[in-house]
Amino acid sequence: MARPLVLMPDAVAVVTGYLRGALKARGRPVPVVSRVPTPRPPVFVRVQRIGGTQQTPVSDRPRLDIHCWAESESAAHDLAALSRALLGDIPGVRDGVTVYRVSEVGGPMWLPDDQTSAPRFAFAVEIHMRGRAL
Repeated sequence: MARPLVLMPDAVAVVTGYLRGALKARGRPVPVVSRVPTPRPPVFVRVQRIGGTQQTPVSDRPRLDIHCWAESESAAHDLAALSRALLGDIPGVRDGVTVYRVSEVGGPMWLPDDQTSAPRFAFAVEIHMRGRAL
């Protein structure tokens, strides 16, 4: 029997949309993007897919890096801590995509921007999400 053709979701789009709304709902309306903006705002979150695997024939488990920039080390830490906590609540249906679970694979770490020395914290997660049949 042939395996079903399944289109996996754009995990970065799902997570950026979710985090943008969740941060705004918590009083932190900051840009959540997939690429560093030009011009660069002083505070923003970048979500980048750095790999992952197909979990099952119908689900994906992308690995995502979450980078949080802010005006100070403590503010960057706090933005990363809030983003981390909010991602713990992502399971459910998000923008039409079923998200099963999120697993942290790298906790928050201090990572000043290598080009500007701007304060930044980063962490990594894997998010298990369902694809859709073609």
